[in-house]
Amino acid sequence: MVVTRSWECRFFPHAHGRARARSPDRLFLLDYDHEHKQEYEGRNNMMARIWHGWTKPENANAYEDMLRDEIFPGIARRKIKGYRGAELFIHEGSDETEFVTLLRFDSMEAVKEFAGRDESKPVIYPKAEALLTRMDERARHYEIVISR
Repeated sequence: MVVTRSWECRFFPHAHGRARARSPDRLFLLDYDHEHKQEYEGRNNMMARIWHGWTKPENANAYEDMLRDEIFPGIARRKIKGYRGAELFIHEGSDETEFVTLLRFDSMEAVKEFAGRDESKPVIYPKAEALLTRMDERARHYEIVISR
């Protein structure tokens, strides 16, 4: 049985054109704005890297297993300085299953060590790509402002 958790955010305007998101868990995220890069890099808050992918319902269990048993442990084995773990959110729809991955890092420099120079480019394992019907073309990065 797949555990389903629907994650919903509402966005509110912020002073510098960025947006704040509030989920039911009171996790506040500040969208990483590349125009204000120096502002962020001087802060000590963690970064969240969020990416979405979708599978057919019949491939959902295989993709979840691959994330849990291969992909997330593989990321941890890379021993990236500043990598703080991953979370997986799943929403089962009638036609497809949505997967949201959230990776936590100490800084954008740690994100770059994970993703490479183009930090917004998704990091997709070839075996995983075969199970996906569609995916975000870019990962989004958020500064974690409050986490309780």
